[in-house]
Amino acid sequence: MKKKGFTLIELVMVIVILGILAAMVLPRFIDLQSKAKESATRGSLGAIRAAVAVSYASRAAYNITPYVPTTIDVTMFQDSQVPMDAIANSSTVTVSNTTPDAGAAGGWWYDSVNGRVWVHNSAYSSW
Repeated sequence: MKKKGFTLIELVMVIVILGILAAMVLPRFIDLQSKAKESATRGSLGAIRAAVAVSYASRAAYNITPYVPTTIDVTMFQDSQVPMDAIANSSTVTVSNTTPDAGAAGGWWYDSVNGRVWVHNSAYSSW
């Protein structure tokens, strides 16, 4: 009578091959969470910049000075919420008339003189 099944060597070879495949694929997926947060923060930054641009255009059309909004207000957004910085889980807006400092507090840095917005995180200061 012939026995059916796999030998120990066959099973070990399959496990080794699966381990090699996992070792090749796993590093590609480890960084996905941070890249997703970075992409979400970039999208939120774009939404804030668009809201500032729309507010600027509205104020300029009705000749309301100053044209650049002095602050970022929740009424500038459809859902009445400032978008989150997914990196730091913050929607805090620091209003200043200077460029951002090297702080890593999270949230947003808004220049009230020229209407520019940055991510208030030293790791993403180039945005």
